[in-house]
Amino acid sequence: MSEPVLTIVVPCYNEEEVLPITLPRLMGLLKGMIGEQLISPKSRLLFVDDGSKDRTWEIIYKETLKNELVKGLKLAVNAGHQNALLAGIFTAKAASDCIISIDADLQDDPSAIPEFIRKYNEGCEVVYGVRKSRESDTWFKRFTAQGFYKLMAKMGVNLVYNHADFRLLGKRAVNELERFREVNMFLRGVVPLIGFKSAEVYYDRCEREAGESKYPLRKMLAFAFDGITSFSITPIRLVLIVGIASSVISILSGISFLFLKFFGETETGWTSLIISIWLIGGLQLIAIGLIGEYIGKIYKESKQRPKFVVDIDMFNLPLNLKNESVNGMESYQLDSRQYPETN
Repeated sequence: MSEPVLTIVVPCYNEEEVLPITLPRLMGLLKGMIGEQLISPKSRLLFVDDGSKDRTWEIIYKETLKNELVKGLKLAVNAGHQNALLAGIFTAKAASDCIISIDADLQDDPSAIPEFIRKYNEGCEVVYGVRKSRESDTWFKRFTAQGFYKLMAKMGVNLVYNHADFRLLGKRAVNELERFREVNMFLRGVVPLIGFKSAEVYYDRCEREAGESKYPLRKMLAFAFDGITSFSITPIRLVLIVGIASSVISILSGISFLFLKFFGETETGWTSLIISIWLIGGLQLIAIGLIGEYIGKIYKESKQRPKFVVDIDMFNLPLNLKNESVNGMESYQLDSRQYPETN
């Protein structure tokens, strides 16, 4: 069996502090696997700049000029982590036998990648990187993450426990992934739906080398809510059940209060009335909000907007290029119709 052509896709958003560490480490790993004949010499690193506002693209761009192993893809605007991953995967698919996605902070251990390739050579089209434990997390993060996986499982969503977006996809898996057309792409739930032979590789999660996490609590909660509403209508059903139960309890309570009133054992008051109004009003607002969330997703899907917009694609550059200087920086001669001028 010939060595597979591997592309490692690395989404980046404001990662100028960690890229000087990430670049040499991944290049060393790639060269080592090429030297061991584990992968083809045509293998590459593809860094996807997800609309960063710092020097992230400048660092990537300069590295592509001096290192043929490194390629860059610049998105015109920030499209979000999942869409940046998809942009890299779909850009690299034509020139790759398999694609591995890993975050730029390298908290997912790159030393597990050779084992991914071995699993791929054994016939696995999908290989999941799975954390051995969450002992390095804070109590709050560990509790919420485990609660999320358990909640998704109870709602019938097939997720790989303790797996994020550190995975290998073979070309067949990528071709099938491209057939999923939804705008709100929750990859952790979509990839298991592909159904090809898969395997899991366990690793210890590392500390971030530099910079700050790009997933604060607000983004994590939004990501979790997006995953829930993208794969299950259980929340709407739960609201329906609560609404039915609330209505039944209200009717029974009304009968009970009428009975007590006719026998003169109670006095009319505002407390029960106000509490009932607030309770029912709150349930109605929750129901309307949840329905609105699903209607919003339907609205987004109906427009069929692109998931991302590529500004500069240095992965599929034409071969007949010559070097020239752009603003004092060595650059490639780019076709202005396909590759806008880079500042």
